[in-house]
Amino acid sequence: MDTLKLSNQLCFPLYAAAKAVIKAYTPLLEPFGITYTQYITMMVLWEYQPIAVKDLGEKLYLDSGTLTPLLKKLEKLNYVKRHRSTYDERVVEILLTVEGMALKDKLKHIPQSLMQMLPLNDEEAKQLYETLYRLIHKIY
Repeated sequence: MDTLKLSNQLCFPLYAAAKAVIKAYTPLLEPFGITYTQYITMMVLWEYQPIAVKDLGEKLYLDSGTLTPLLKKLEKLNYVKRHRSTYDERVVEILLTVEGMALKDKLKHIPQSLMQMLPLNDEEAKQLYETLYRLIHKIY
């Protein structure tokens, strides 16, 4: 087997599939002025808040160099606020604003809309999800 042939690489279909899925999210998120990465950030915040930037980065597998500009944009959209922790001023915490909390209801249709675009039944989606998380946890 030619190990440097693109069609023999597992990494390429993972890369291409990730790009395709993110592209499918774009028209769903555009009306709300957010990107896919901002969307998944909001999903974490809807579940955990306040949350330290460091902890947010760990949940999203993003470094602070990526998170900081992303959070600034969400702050400009008035979806989040950043503030120093009261227990440790070195820690920056993220809180949702009223608008950020309200966005959850406006976006609740998106997961189902995306699943309808994917050529997977429920069992295939579950298997793919489990396989990808096994891969992520092995690599990270």
